Amino acid sequence: MKKILIFLAIISSILSANTDIIVSIIPQKVFVEAIGGDKVTVEVMVLAGNSPHHYEPKVSQMKNISKANLYLSIGLEFENVWLDKFSNQNKSMKIVDISKNISKGNDPHIWVSPNNIKIIAQNILDTLIEIDPKNSQYFKSNFDKFIAKVDKVDKKIRNILKDIPKGSSFMVFHPSWGHFATNYNLVQLPIEIDGKSPKPREMIKLIKLAKKERVKAIFTSPEFSTKVASQMAKELDIDVVKVSPLAIDWEKNLELIAKSIAK
Repeated sequence: MKKILIFLAIISSILSANTDIIVSIIPQKVFVEAIGGDKVTVEVMVLAGNSPHHYEPKVSQMKNISKANLYLSIGLEFENVWLDKFSNQNKSMKIVDISKNISKGNDPHIWVSPNNIKIIAQNILDTLIEIDPKNSQYFKSNFDKFIAKVDKVDKKIRNILKDIPKGSSFMVFHPSWGHFATNYNLVQLPIEIDGKSPKPREMIKLIKLAKKERVKAIFTSPEFSTKVASQMAKELDIDVVKVSPLAIDWEKNLELIAKSIAK
């Protein structure tokens, strides 16, 4: 009898085991947990305050890779260097790109657009159903709720921006909001030039452009220096708004951007 109980406990443990998933950035974790619910355990590679462009995983994170069932990539630069290494670390781990069917251009920050988030969510759903088909209805129900939330956020942002003319510009230090701009018929004006801070002559041109376009704020991210943006904002007498595309509270993040543009 005791052996039977132990056997049943083991089977129960196997059947109820979560899918161990690794993602590259914090917003992915939020999306995956929204759809996967209590059937998934999610770990993040790029920790808060770090840039996803040239990130190097910690030893503890490589240990997580060894135990994971699934890695969900999203088309970031550091993945180009590390995905093969992750695969060698854990040959049984499945790697899936959840950025498929999204046009990136030169901007990998695809998750700042509600339209893109819905595509990402669909890719997550498809992958989870493939990995864990017995919980497909559970995942679909969570997916529907999440999509409804994304649509609600999108509607709220459109209402915030309703009086802003199409093609209006906003200025950013690092060009990470291009997909947001596309989603809402706006134009992103980056301060960085080829990934570098502008020289004095270039700064003068940018200040003139900001005045011409009536830019109301400069957006900076905590992952980058704010020195140049602060200098320009002082010259223009406008605010510097610190907002990270990697923030965990993605919906409030997008609403903050919209409100600052509509200010």
